[in-house]
Amino acid sequence: MVDIHFEVRHAFALVGQSGSGKSLTLKALLGMLPRELHADLKLKSDFPLERGKTVSIVPQNPFTALSPLTRIKDQFFQDIETAEKYMAYVELDKSLLFRYPSELSGGQLQRVIIAMALSTQPKLLLLDEPTTALDSRTKESILKLIASLQEHIGYKLLFVTHDIEATKLLCEEIAILKEGEIIEEGRVEEVLQYPRTAYAKRLIEANFKQRRKRT
Repeated sequence: MVDIHFEVRHAFALVGQSGSGKSLTLKALLGMLPRELHADLKLKSDFPLERGKTVSIVPQNPFTALSPLTRIKDQFFQDIETAEKYMAYVELDKSLLFRYPSELSGGQLQRVIIAMALSTQPKLLLLDEPTTALDSRTKESILKLIASLQEHIGYKLLFVTHDIEATKLLCEEIAILKEGEIIEEGRVEEVLQYPRTAYAKRLIEANFKQRRKRT
């Protein structure tokens, strides 16, 4: 059983290695846990958590998130005026609505998915490793866009990732997961600079080493 307690005040990052419980947390929020699993997730909120209404998600891989045989406009599930409005929000031309996913770049596809997620006017936006399939330059632009839209639209944000460096672009607070438990929590800059546990220190150091190798 996973027992996780945290509060999303504005922009919160949930960080951990594979198998730490990040995906289970998102599935619990969306009511998508397998029957054999149970999660006691306590998230302080002043609104009901309803997928597709108060809660939207931006998934990990933009290349598999959309139907390849359907035009973008027909995957919005909104009227064309609303689709055009949110395409403008993510800095995409409305003409892309009439294209197929295969005709767009990875960065464009992720912006489309963000537009779709925000078009339901959610109070909470879930980010499930949303930049894993993108190059570093595109990743940074996507994260900055999400942060800018948050200030403009006003949703709360839960960023689930293994990329600790990326949390600095988006979040004020962070929690580090290990085997289904939060072992460290606080403001991003404090946790990254002064980790209290040996596990968190190793995780942070490994993340920054990998980033230096890529650059």
